[in-house]
Amino acid sequence: MKNVLVINNPNAGRKKAVKYKKLVIKFLLRKNCFFKTIEIDKLTSTDFENFDTILTIGGDGTVNKVIPYIVNTEKVLGIIPCGTANLLASKLNISTNPKKALEIINKSNIKDIDVLKVQDKYSVLRVGFGYDSDIICKTSQSLKNKFGYFAYFLAGILFALRLKQKSYTIFFNDKKLSILATCIIVANAGNMYRNLVSISNNCNLQDGKFEVFILKVKNPITFFIEFLGIIFNYKNSNSKAMYFQTNELLIKNEFSTGHIDGEKQKFKDDIKINIVPKSVKVFAN
Repeated sequence: MKNVLVINNPNAGRKKAVKYKKLVIKFLLRKNCFFKTIEIDKLTSTDFENFDTILTIGGDGTVNKVIPYIVNTEKVLGIIPCGTANLLASKLNISTNPKKALEIINKSNIKDIDVLKVQDKYSVLRVGFGYDSDIICKTSQSLKNKFGYFAYFLAGILFALRLKQKSYTIFFNDKKLSILATCIIVANAGNMYRNLVSISNNCNLQDGKFEVFILKVKNPITFFIEFLGIIFNYKNSNSKAMYFQTNELLIKNEFSTGHIDGEKQKFKDDIKINIVPKSVKVFAN
């Protein structure tokens, strides 16, 4: 770690990122390395070429914005989690305590992790449509500011009461699937609600595959029963839900709204998703 770019999202974590930035600067001064700090909105005008380490102060959305600049390079990503969810940090056992997160970076334990390529964008966590997208995209910022990550839980209950099915045609592993679904989640990391719930038992950031979860049910009571099964790790394909692994997926699409790592996306063409194995280096516990 010789040349470090610090990327700060000043609005993350109810503006805790401003405070965390001072800790990061003190850490880098002690390390006696060259560093530069920028805010997240300056990414496109920044030259990444001369930096070997990229430190992000923010949440999953901040990390997602940085991934295109470091994928398939030797640059190492360091995460100081300071967002609403911090799911990637949780998956990598990175503490939300900034001093402990910096200790992990100081140890220089590096993992090579997979990412998803979604059309021309990247995802380290998951891509969601239907119910999952509604929770992420329609939960107001004011609610998140007030309740933090618990706001998503409240929104989840609300949207479960008005589930809507949509017709999907999906291609994977030389198979074609035509289905009515209320939710589709394509997950590189399947953890949700911190690490309390995962949509799969098999999500691994280093296995060259991703998980697909398809929820078919429309009735709220049936949905909550299925959700209890997820919580208690009873995840088997049945008439209500499907689970499978693959490394490439195509969803036929005319127009869909979804999310990539918590950021709303409008998809106008067929949605092709494939794994880019071990393509991002990251400090992890």
